[in-house]
Amino acid sequence: MIVPSQRAVALVVAAAPAALLLGVLRPDGWLLAVAWAGGITLLVLLDGLFAPAIRASDLQVVAPGTVEVGAPVTLAGATPGLAYAVDVSPPLDPLADPHSRAPSLRFAAQRRGQARVSRVWARTRGPLGLAYRQGSAALDIVIRILPDLRPVREQGLRQFLRSRQFGARIRPDSGDGTEFHALTDFQSGMERRAIDWKSSARNLALLAREYRTERDNMIVFAVDCGRTMCEPVAGTPRVDRAVSAALLAAFVALKSGDSVRLFGFAGRPLADSGSMTGGHGFATLQRTAAELDYGAQESNFTLSLVALDQRLQRRSLIILFSEFTDPTSAELMLASAARLRARHRLLFVLFRDLELEALLDARPVTADDVTRATVAHTLLRERRIVIERLKRLGIDVVEASPDDLPLALAERYIHERERP
Repeated sequence: MIVPSQRAVALVVAAAPAALLLGVLRPDGWLLAVAWAGGITLLVLLDGLFAPAIRASDLQVVAPGTVEVGAPVTLAGATPGLAYAVDVSPPLDPLADPHSRAPSLRFAAQRRGQARVSRVWARTRGPLGLAYRQGSAALDIVIRILPDLRPVREQGLRQFLRSRQFGARIRPDSGDGTEFHALTDFQSGMERRAIDWKSSARNLALLAREYRTERDNMIVFAVDCGRTMCEPVAGTPRVDRAVSAALLAAFVALKSGDSVRLFGFAGRPLADSGSMTGGHGFATLQRTAAELDYGAQESNFTLSLVALDQRLQRRSLIILFSEFTDPTSAELMLASAARLRARHRLLFVLFRDLELEALLDARPVTADDVTRATVAHTLLRERRIVIERLKRLGIDVVEASPDDLPLALAERYIHERERP
């Protein structure tokens, strides 16, 4: 395809005032302007024919497979020297270059998800600069946009080392846990429930069971991606904060020798990483996290959690990130959680609603402030009712502020892992 350049268009447009002036001076002078435009058109065609041809190998784009949120993304054409333009879907937004009129190949990753490069255009310039020879081709390049994992790696490594070296967990392989290790003399400070009375009677000495922490536990991070979880808390969607907290805890779990699975759902199951072990499995969890998109529909807990239960072959610790607005909307969630609790250990993760708490704590000045505080109090009270119902079902609940939740969840995971 031959496309005229801006220079050619400017030369043709310049013929209009010249034709008007010649028409005033001589009645037949406007014919010279028509001849001028026709000559420019002929030169455009010739210039386009002499431009270098576009080959199929030129219509390719080099793009990164994965990027992190907030990082710039630069796409490059396969052939240096050619002018390129691409059609890219959200969540990549173009970065304008004020010093260039060419289409931008630099983008910004605004949020998690998958961006697609669906078409590319390439063109070469003719020797006179009056025309371009242009070609295009359809592409199907997927760019996965992952959470920013630098804080996850730094905090996760510190949390893992601290859990292995300091405090009550100075013995990583013996002490608190669920797997029997050996019999030892009962010492002051040990729990009485650790005493093995039969062995003590046979040996005429007070003996206690010593346990060690089990390895290869199954940890499942189930992230609700429905409408409620996509609402912001402290300026960031809940699902983004849930993914960051899940990846931090998953990093610690993989380093501790456990198996980790990331499962996302909304109206139906959306993504499932499968069981991952070892440090190399963290890359798979990252790619799965990019598939957890923002949903506008209500979450179907019955379908999604039953599907998750069917995929698990053994008893697991399921860490469920979700949200609810009132006890009525939480009924199906509570029923599904109760069925899941019959076979697995369940940990429910919630973000504190800082906006409602701020409305409740604010000093009222007008009648509207009193109304807002009353509504906030009612919503928070109903939230506490649902949380108490979860606890009565035997489900543990972690509730923390958005900024504190990642480390709080990692601490709670270590506690759950070492609990008999």
